[in-house]
Amino acid sequence: MFGTQEVLLIIVIGLVLFNWRKLPEMGSTFGKALTNFKRSLSEPEEIDASEKKKDSGETPPKP
Repeated sequence: MFGTQEVLLIIVIGLVLFNWRKLPEMGSTFGKALTNFKRSLSEPEEIDASEKKKDSGETPPKP
């Protein structure tokens, strides 16, 4: 996909745009966000039955 030159160019641009001291912190934050995203995709959605029961008894508003 990417050659060695392209990867080196991306790294140099990252070092120039972002302070080199901030890059590990940004990588850690990105990794945590990716992990949470993957976890949320694999977990089933929580269903709140109380809202459905409360909404089912009401009549819709008239225009």
